[in-house]
Amino acid sequence: MRVFVTGATGFVGSAVVQELLTAGHQVVGLARSEEAARQLAAAGAKAHHGSLHDLDSLKRGAAAADGVIHLAFIHDFSAYAAAGETDGQAIAAMADALAGTGKPLVTTSGLAGLRTDGSLSTEDDVAGPSLRMSEAATQAVAASGVRTAVVRLAASVHDAGDHGFVPTLITIARQKGVAAYIGDGQNRWAGVHRLDAARLYRLALEHGEAGARYHGVADEGISMRDLATVIGRHLNVPVVSKSPEEAAGHFGWMARFASMDLAASSVLTQQRLNWHPTHPGLLADLEQGSYFGK
Repeated sequence: MRVFVTGATGFVGSAVVQELLTAGHQVVGLARSEEAARQLAAAGAKAHHGSLHDLDSLKRGAAAADGVIHLAFIHDFSAYAAAGETDGQAIAAMADALAGTGKPLVTTSGLAGLRTDGSLSTEDDVAGPSLRMSEAATQAVAASGVRTAVVRLAASVHDAGDHGFVPTLITIARQKGVAAYIGDGQNRWAGVHRLDAARLYRLALEHGEAGARYHGVADEGISMRDLATVIGRHLNVPVVSKSPEEAAGHFGWMARFASMDLAASSVLTQQRLNWHPTHPGLLADLEQGSYFGK
């Protein structure tokens, strides 16, 4: 297949590109810059110049492909609603180019807001559109003759080179001199290794069912207290609890995410796509030391 990938030079996207190429697919990646185009060429993929704001470029990239994997997102949490609107417009544009073809369009979402009762969220859970903007946009185009599927990624997609939530927690612990969690620290994050996530995207592209939701989850739920304990040990700093009132002052913009319970199951995903994570879990990855410059 000729696959158009947005976010192709990102942390997860670059692994997806390699996964697709190894499986024999041709890859065309969205490139916002000449540097991104050079990275794609070095990886063995072709570059398609454009951006999430250039809807015509997205339509052209999708129209020339046999399938699309959409990973790009503007990670500006100070303007999250605007980023979500841009994401929805991008999904609609690519779906418009694929309308009536039955070709696959795999989009990306997360796990927040699915359950609030402390149980594991599943692939069958549906959240409101305000929490799942990308899912709402994907669902809106499902009737246009496109084989849509959504991959919900764990809060921590980890591997060497990670620059997401866990490295941010480590940076805060270094700056503050303590590794902290909120309250009793029993809220949990799911995790998945970047290479396992990449394989899931490929399987969703190749075999995903129309309208399906898949969970990129290997560790169902690691408590924030356990995560802080590992960080504290590697940095040789105390591990402490912060009250909900203290959280914003300590974590800054991360306070919202550090307080969430984002535990989830991937049992249905594993059954439906024959996807089975094989790479190290988050805590094992942290113990290897690369997150701490070792």
